[in-house]
Amino acid sequence: MPSLAEDLALALQLAELADSITLERFLASDLKVETKPDLTPVTEADTAVEHAIRERLTAARPDDSIVGEEYGVSTAPDSSRRWILDPIDGTKNFVRGIPVWATLIALQDGEELTAGVVSAPALHRRWFASRDQGAFVHDGLGEDARRLQVSAVHELASAQLCFPGLDDWSQAGLLDALLALARSCWRSRGFGDFWAYMLLAEGAVDVACEPVVTLWDLAAPRVIVEQAGGRFTDLSGVPTADGGDALATNGLLHDQALAIIGR
Repeated sequence: MPSLAEDLALALQLAELADSITLERFLASDLKVETKPDLTPVTEADTAVEHAIRERLTAARPDDSIVGEEYGVSTAPDSSRRWILDPIDGTKNFVRGIPVWATLIALQDGEELTAGVVSAPALHRRWFASRDQGAFVHDGLGEDARRLQVSAVHELASAQLCFPGLDDWSQAGLLDALLALARSCWRSRGFGDFWAYMLLAEGAVDVACEPVVTLWDLAAPRVIVEQAGGRFTDLSGVPTADGGDALATNGLLHDQALAIIGR
């Protein structure tokens, strides 16, 4: 059985592999984009990244399962371990030339998420964490990784809130709750996808929430937020990355935010 350090090292190598593919196709004039049945875009870079990571994992961890956004689940016999992949989180940004996109890689062992990497090469940032070892970021500001710590803000009136676009909130019947939460906070900004959670882990944001989201969107961010000292649940307050929605906070604000926006 590989050690946790070996698993994290592999996840970081997979992020390097992904970055080499995504950066080459970002802003490419001949980028090929298709529309999936749910009307969300998928690019040739999405599929190429997931294919390359799956190929590397099959060789390096043949006994592990894999679940990814583009190619679904591949199950290894009797495996309690699975890698969770989102080749490009923020594909719409990628397509439009907005640099806020990332590859998300997480490892789950049994019921526990044990390692996570979020790599955003166009932002020159890579965040990573593993169980009981803390969370870190390489941000180009120094040679060494910087340890992450959530904020110490303890009142919503002093908090900064991040949330994605309003349409999903409206369709989920939660727009009024979101607006109530925003009015309770000092400031709100529409930073969505992985970016909101990473800003939270860095201590720059205090509350982040999403009404419609999937396991591969949240698995890696959850590891990083929790290892930075934060709290991560669904909108019912259950600690999970697979609840279909999400609330992440610095921990101090979680119950206050959940009382307003919780299901």
